[in-house]
Amino acid sequence: MDKNGQPRSTGRTGIAPAPYRAAAGAPPGAEVFDLSALPRRAHGHGLDPYAAKRPAFHELIALRGGVLRCSLDFGACEMAAGDWLWVRPGQVHQYDSDLAAADGVVVLFTPGFLTPATIEAAHVDQPVWRAPLAPADTDAAALDAVLGLLCSEYRRPADLPLEIRIDVVRHLLSVLVLRLSHAQQEEDATASGNEAFRRLRRAVERDFARTHRVEDYAHALGYSVRTLTRATRAAVGSGAKAFIDDRVLLEARRLLWHTDLPATAVGDRLGFPDATVFTRFFRRRTGETPAAFRARVRGRAPRPAGPDSPVQGSRGEGSQG
Repeated sequence: MDKNGQPRSTGRTGIAPAPYRAAAGAPPGAEVFDLSALPRRAHGHGLDPYAAKRPAFHELIALRGGVLRCSLDFGACEMAAGDWLWVRPGQVHQYDSDLAAADGVVVLFTPGFLTPATIEAAHVDQPVWRAPLAPADTDAAALDAVLGLLCSEYRRPADLPLEIRIDVVRHLLSVLVLRLSHAQQEEDATASGNEAFRRLRRAVERDFARTHRVEDYAHALGYSVRTLTRATRAAVGSGAKAFIDDRVLLEARRLLWHTDLPATAVGDRLGFPDATVFTRFFRRRTGETPAAFRARVRGRAPRPAGPDSPVQGSRGEGSQG
């Protein structure tokens, strides 16, 4: 969609990959700027800030005022003041409202900018959250303080050698992502309240293209199918099988929109035994065939009258992408 909410054609090749392009004078690997500056930055790189993209970098968005609407992995998100959104590499992201009407900060950084220890401790490479995070008051105050310091140090005149400036930005960003990870874990614990679901979520993210069977995950994790189903329903309101299928469907949508792989190859990559089984799965979950979905999202066909199963609502948490 464009900034007025109208459908935007993505063209024959679907979603454009967005490589990281460092701004002039910025520390290599990271960048901090106001949300209102995003259109100017995008245009400077020859990009449409309102087009769907699949970035090869992390994009942290902290909203300080106004409302920001976007979509992430085909689910609608509406951010309010105080919300955070973490777009990870490979997710499909698109801004759906006027960026000039919202007050916020954007932090971009490449996958290799943080140290391996921080990546592990902050679960940077773990299953991701695709809804805006509204931290509790204590977490919100700490996050705002760290973000303020990061902005200040990033925008400070270059009074330090480049390698030291890079380390300062890296350390402050490390504190920020560690606190964000902690805030999200607190929210997850409140929402799920059980280790079984957290373990299943990690396993599904790792193995969803290998197996779609709850029984396989139950055996690998040492739980019964009933335990996993009960834990998943308590956490996200659906059973374990629906949770697994949601993740498979998300990746199918990504591949159909983002690549020119034939539907047969998409199904094979996702672990379906043949194209017929994949098409039946996709149509049952969305009300349209893979080919019809691809044509529609690339602007060549209207939305079908049949049901569609959204991956996620505006602020709840669905399957992890």
